[in-house]
Amino acid sequence: MSHHAVVEGMIPFKGYNVWYRAVGERGGTDKLPLLCLHGGPGAAHDYLEPLEAVAASGRRVIFYDQLGCGNSDRPHNPALWTVDLFLEELAAVRAALGLERLHILGQSWGGMLAMQYALTRPAGVASLVIASSPASMRQWVAEANRLRAELPADVQETLLRHERAGTTDDPAYTEAMMVFYQRHVCRLDPWPDCLNRSLEQLMRDPEVYHAMNGPSEFHVTGNLRDWDITGRLGEIAVPTLVTSGRHDEATPAIAETVHKGIPGSRRVIFEQSAHESHIEEPELYRQVLIEFLEEVEQASFKSASNCGEGNRERPHPPVGPPPAAASDGEMVLDLPP
Repeated sequence: MSHHAVVEGMIPFKGYNVWYRAVGERGGTDKLPLLCLHGGPGAAHDYLEPLEAVAASGRRVIFYDQLGCGNSDRPHNPALWTVDLFLEELAAVRAALGLERLHILGQSWGGMLAMQYALTRPAGVASLVIASSPASMRQWVAEANRLRAELPADVQETLLRHERAGTTDDPAYTEAMMVFYQRHVCRLDPWPDCLNRSLEQLMRDPEVYHAMNGPSEFHVTGNLRDWDITGRLGEIAVPTLVTSGRHDEATPAIAETVHKGIPGSRRVIFEQSAHESHIEEPELYRQVLIEFLEEVEQASFKSASNCGEGNRERPHPPVGPPPAAASDGEMVLDLPP
């Protein structure tokens, strides 16, 4: 339960209702709100709840359940579920909540959505945080299958048998899939309630996930299967933090593609984490996140001040490398578990 001010409500969108939750007080111009985009697609916001604590730094943190999941309306129409729909929804959420200037954090599919949105060059986006997200689904599948090949032989056989038979709704397939998830999605045992809630509602109503992704993280048959913006990452012109876990299904190679592609981006690897660094190493993740947001805001303020003194404002305020950073803006964070 949050100890900060909380506002919840519904936003009309294409004849449906999209649910949102805003945590924390509306800050001044020096503390921009953070809009968080959940993964899945169709996983709902629940597992991002640990990020509510960022509100203690003096900024609002805003979540919403994308159409088709969670507390939002769930129309049953597989043809609805496209990247374009969710881009329109993101713009509608911003407009309804008056988020003229903001930071955007996207986790997994949410990071894919955030990068695609940034390519439309929307005004007012101060920074991006891309958390465990690919720029290419082909690379995602290739890396997932590499990790899958390291699973026990009997688990691999179960997965393959059901995929070939088209019986991926069989409980045996789900059980085998969880072996992968426990290695590369979240390594905590047991999983926290917020993550269980997201996974349980996704499994109860997987329409969006199946339409866009497929039956599992490594068996991608949906309309995202050919999604690839690798060649356009250089067009993203806002300060960007790329985070991932050492054991992440969004492997170091995937994070490196995003980091190398976005000019001036910073990459942080959480050594004790898989796909849910904000859950697996919550205090450290929040520290890194808050420091990045504040650094971006300070750089923007200085840039705007210099502009007023006759210098042209830079569209991408410089954010220097963090202490103990490795080369090319990469930092590895390794604290005792």
